[in-house]
Amino acid sequence: MPMTYLKTAPGQPLQTAADVADTVQVMLARLRTGGAQVALEYARSLDGWQGEITVTRDQISAASARVPQALKDDIDWAHDNISRFAEAQRATAQDMTVELRPGLIAGQRQIPLGAAGCYVPGGRYSHIASALMSIATARVAGVADITACSPPCAGEGIPDAMLYAMDLAGATRILTIGGVQGIAALAFGLFGAPPADILVGPGNAYVAEAKRQLFGPIGIDMFAGPTDSLILADDTADPETVAADLVGQAEHGANSPVWLATTDRALASAVLGRIPALIADLPEPNRSAAATAWADLGEIVLCDSAEDMADFADTRAPEHLHVQARDLDGWRTRLRAYGSLFLGEKTTVAFGDKAAGPNHVLPTSGAARYTGGLSVHKFLKTVTWQEVDDRALPDLARVTASLSRAERMEGHARTADIRLAQGNAERRSATSAG
Repeated sequence: MPMTYLKTAPGQPLQTAADVADTVQVMLARLRTGGAQVALEYARSLDGWQGEITVTRDQISAASARVPQALKDDIDWAHDNISRFAEAQRATAQDMTVELRPGLIAGQRQIPLGAAGCYVPGGRYSHIASALMSIATARVAGVADITACSPPCAGEGIPDAMLYAMDLAGATRILTIGGVQGIAALAFGLFGAPPADILVGPGNAYVAEAKRQLFGPIGIDMFAGPTDSLILADDTADPETVAADLVGQAEHGANSPVWLATTDRALASAVLGRIPALIADLPEPNRSAAATAWADLGEIVLCDSAEDMADFADTRAPEHLHVQARDLDGWRTRLRAYGSLFLGEKTTVAFGDKAAGPNHVLPTSGAARYTGGLSVHKFLKTVTWQEVDDRALPDLARVTASLSRAERMEGHARTADIRLAQGNAERRSATSAG
């Protein structure tokens, strides 16, 4: 796979992952034993939040009334797309029954989880779309109880538009609490919430580490790292559009890598020359975040062929993969490792981030090699069942006993022998009676 790097990524200093893990471990231990009181202490000291944790129905109504109608309409429009896509996914998850052999019947059921904890990130940005992506998807899946939490913004609580979106999406309750203490509130069932069966939603390094440490007895959507994006482009792509798309994703944060792989040197050079001006035109703090991400983590790679670009994409397994090139159908069937795929110059990753419909909670850091993003399937348990009658019993018991003894599991074999003997006795009795 011949490649020429026109811009390389020098990287950033290694993160102190051990320090984050140790801090989170101590906090979770305190929160597990101290419950809501300790969570409240952390909310006061870390977020500076002096208000109540549980948002009341009156507060939600008042916040919704303050949201301009035009913005409500736009949130409603995005919610409709996200819900309709989730409903279409839900329709693909079906109960089924199959008779494997005469008298051997098996099947599966799709059972929604009982309780979900949806973490909606806050702080620098108001993540309205994240509220819709996690909560609405859980609601469509059929989860009965959904607790959503988000950190307060500058001592003012959760922004009005985010509260409106959380309520619209179907949150059972909303908690004004973030960070590790927010994850603990969801996981341990604090402030009137039931303990969550699954924790979903993006967050900072501490939130991600808290989810990682709690995983096992509690499900999580994925181990999430910084967002990343890759554009594949040929000579038909517009340099201005490509550069803007790279900068638009770099503004996520200083640790968010963006990459361009192209077969056209002129395009690569034009994009490389245009990006600094586009970054400089952003407001703060977006400008600084994008500048650092591009300087430290951005790459432009010149490939010899479209197949080389595809190989590069499959190796990187990006969270977001955007193709601005000929033969979009061919790319759609060729590419194999990505969180979400964006086809053509008329689409953009921002559409998927905000309003298009497919979920924006996606695998990062190469995890797209083995998993997809958040979907209704994450909120469903696919469980199986089986039933046997006399037609299948002799062969099934015989084979089970044989395999069990080959594995030196005599207890297993005897449970099959008993049923075989019982079946034989019932058949002899039926024959005698006849």
